[in-house]
Amino acid sequence: MGKRTGTILEIIVCSVGDAVAAEHGGANRLEIISHYEAGGLTPAFDLVREITSAVKIPARVMLRETEPFVVTGEREIGRLLDAAGDFARLPIDGFVLGFLKNTADGLGIDHDLVARLLACAPNLKATFHRAFEELIDPLGAIAELKRHPQIDCILSRGKGEPWVAELDRFVEWERAARPEIGMLVGGGTDAEAIKIFCKSSSIRAFHIGRAVREGERIDGAVLETRVREMAGLVETD
Repeated sequence: MGKRTGTILEIIVCSVGDAVAAEHGGANRLEIISHYEAGGLTPAFDLVREITSAVKIPARVMLRETEPFVVTGEREIGRLLDAAGDFARLPIDGFVLGFLKNTADGLGIDHDLVARLLACAPNLKATFHRAFEELIDPLGAIAELKRHPQIDCILSRGKGEPWVAELDRFVEWERAARPEIGMLVGGGTDAEAIKIFCKSSSIRAFHIGRAVREGERIDGAVLETRVREMAGLVETD
């Protein structure tokens, strides 16, 4: 299966209660967002401050003001830069971001905006999120993202096929991404996905949302018991 990557069980959280439940259940990283219904937007500064005061595990914070991945308005860019600078004052592990631009060949990575945001917190890491799925050439995009040393993770659902059909694709991406970047399996990740990847690949990095929430609803609270079940499925040996 190749060299095993680091184990990550990252839980999407929208409140202090979510964060505490995730930590107690065995998660080892948080993604803090607001507006789950919109795919996750920038959370409030006070919420991030309260969460980082309440838990000890690393937390990454979403930088995304609106749903589109293409951002051209200077006001929105200004808000993103302000948020990045503010969050950098808190004890967070990094950012979650992903910005694209229109090119003659279709959507490409907006390297300028990504670099400007990362420059606001040069000591923090970053996850490039599911904007990755909009790019025509994933392997080329992986190589491009290595231009940014702070990016150590790519979050993706792949092509949206059944998890067993995604396996070979993720293995190829993970091989191309390492050692600088790891692949984080996310976007409807559930127990089935964890079992498939742990059985047949070296990937041990999972990003989980609804599967650990009450009623598996985006507005349900994170349940410690559900997080513990998922943690128990991730092979660490």
